[in-house]
Amino acid sequence: MNRRRDRPRWRRVDGIVLLDKPLGLSSNDALQRVKKLFNAERAGHTGSLDPLATGLLPICLGEATKLCGILLDGDKHYHADVVLGVSMTTGDLEGQERARSDASQLKREDIERVLPQFRGPLSQIPPMHSALKQQGQALYKLARSGQEVERLPRDVYIHRLDILSYEPGRLELDVICSKGTYIRTLAEDLAAAFGQQAHLGGLRRVGAAPFDAGVKMTTFETLQQAAEQGLALIDELLLPPISGLVHWPRWQASEEQLPLLAGGRRIKTAGLQPGKLAVVDARNRLCGMARVDVDGVVAPERWLLPE
Repeated sequence: MNRRRDRPRWRRVDGIVLLDKPLGLSSNDALQRVKKLFNAERAGHTGSLDPLATGLLPICLGEATKLCGILLDGDKHYHADVVLGVSMTTGDLEGQERARSDASQLKREDIERVLPQFRGPLSQIPPMHSALKQQGQALYKLARSGQEVERLPRDVYIHRLDILSYEPGRLELDVICSKGTYIRTLAEDLAAAFGQQAHLGGLRRVGAAPFDAGVKMTTFETLQQAAEQGLALIDELLLPPISGLVHWPRWQASEEQLPLLAGGRRIKTAGLQPGKLAVVDARNRLCGMARVDVDGVVAPERWLLPE
C-alpha cells in the first residue's frame, strides 16, 4: 500500500520545522517542499536564505505561521567563508570576476585590527543582486539587465564578528547580526578596510533567534523518510508553536479566561510585568500573543485558532 496516496491532500497541522536547507535550493522552493511533505494547508518561512547558502531555515506550519513576523525580526547567526583577493559582480560565486588584489602577504593580525569597526551599529548599502524592490522591481532583475540604481543605506547591528579560521586567501567568520544584514556586503566592506578584494565563497546559517547555534536541524532526507511511513511519524519532527516564543514571558490562562481573550476581551490580572506575553493553556500549548499594560491588563494581539 502506498501510504502517501492514502493521505488527504491538505490538512490542519501546526508547528515549526527547523529545516537544514541544502545548497542550490531557494527558500521558497524549500518551503513548498516541506508544505507538500506535511500535506499542510499553510506554511511560511522566517527569513530567506540564498540558494548558495545552507543551514537553518525555520518553517512554520498552520497556526504557527502567525509567528513568522516575530521570528523574521530575530537575530541571525552565520558561519561565512570569505575568499580573499577576488571580488565578484554579485558578491558571491554566482557572479563574474570584477577585480583582483594580492592577499598572499595578508596576516591574521591585519584582519583582527579592523574587526572592531564592524561590530555594533553599522550602515550598509544593499547589493544590487538582492531581492529588495525599487519602484516595484527587484534589484537583482535590474542588475541582470545591466542597470545599477542608487540604494539607500540600511542600519544593521553586528553583535558578534570573530575569525573562526584563516589561511592565505581564505577567511572563515563567525557572525551574529540583526535582520536585514547582508553578509556579502559585510565581507566586501571588511576586506576593503584592510585593502583587499573579496567575495563570499559559502554561507551557512547556524542559528536564528530564538533557535541558537547547535540546535538540531532536520534534513529533507529525514522528512521524506518519515513521510513515507505516514503522517504520525513526520508530525513527530515538528516543534510546538510555543518553541518560537521561548524567551517571552509565559502566562497560563484559565479555561474561563481563554474564550474571552479569543474574542478580543481585555482581562485584568495581577502579578504580570508590562510588555509582551505568550498566553498558554493548561497543557502549555500556545494560545496567543498578548500585551500587558502598566495596570496589569492583558490585551490579546494575535490569537491562534484552537484545534
